[in-house]
Parts: sequence; structure tokens; C-alpha cells
Amino acid sequence: MKNGVYGILKARFLIEDDSMKNWRFIVFLIGLAIIMIANTQSFEQKVFKINELTNEVKELRSEFVDRRSELMKLKMESTVSEKMVEKEIFPSTVPPTKIKVKKPVEKSFLQKLWQ
Repeated sequence: MKNGVYGILKARFLIEDDSMKNWRFIVFLIGLAIIMIANTQSFEQKVFKINELTNEVKELRSEFVDRRSELMKLKMESTVSEKMVEKEIFPSTVPPTKIKVKKPVEKSFLQKLWQ
């Protein structure tokens, strides 16, 4: 046991005759660690981008609601009449009347013949 721990501390497993397979395994572990770090970095970038887009969507939605309420206020009859008073256009005192247009009834071919 003492020789085993002492051998690991002195890194004899890296300089002995059959150390080539140990080096291959170490290089494999280093490559795997680099791939894991790159994958984590890519994942974190995507999370930040999603968070940024979510905040932008919230801001745009609140701006949409503000603009819609502003439009509703502008479309109200009282607001329109106030704007028209500035231009000296006043609302009518006579209520509107509905105009009905009667469509002429088309006669069939036989009815046209008998006339």
C-alpha cells in the first residue's frame, strides 16, 4: 500500500514501460473535460439569450397594452369632439336618418315576354 501511494505521488505510472496506455487514457480524459466545458458554455449562452428575449417580449407586451389603451382613449367620442371644437367643427344637433334603397325586382324571362 505504501509503495502504491508513493508510486502515484512520484508519477511512476507515467514513466514506466507500459505508460503509453496511461497517457492515452489521460489524453482521453482531458479531451472529454474540454468537450464538457464547451458544452456547458454553449448551454449557458443559450440560457442567457432566452432570458434576454423573454425580457424583451415582456417589455414589448407592456408597450402594446399602453398603446392600445391610448388608442381607446383617442377613439372615444368625447375626445374626438374636443379635438373638433379646436377646429370649430361641432357635433350635429339633428340625429342621423337612415336611407333605405329599394332594389328593383328583376323580372323573369317569361314575365318580360308577357308585358
